[in-house]
Amino acid sequence: MPKKIDPAVRERAVRLVLEHRAEYPSNAKAIAAVARQEGVGAESLRRWVVQADIDAGNRDGQTTEEHAEIRRLKAENKELRDKVAILKAATTYVGDRCQAVA
Repeated sequence: MPKKIDPAVRERAVRLVLEHRAEYPSNAKAIAAVARQEGVGAESLRRWVVQADIDAGNRDGQTTEEHAEIRRLKAENKELRDKVAILKAATTYVGDRCQAVA
């Protein structure tokens, strides 16, 4: 199971890359240096920086807010499907009971 990174460490690492990447020959070198300094995985930091660029509008992609909204809507959709299934089962049961009485 992956270890949970403190959100403050994550924010600081991303901020350091964004503020200092011009000082490095490439984005990858900046990420590698900050990852070593902060004790986080370089690939994790790379993904966080990409997401920060998307959230800032500097890169195309799904923002954090859009992703959260999609997750919320998927959960709501599942809940509604479950409720519809329960109502269908109840309707069938009640219908069968009514026919048995008649």
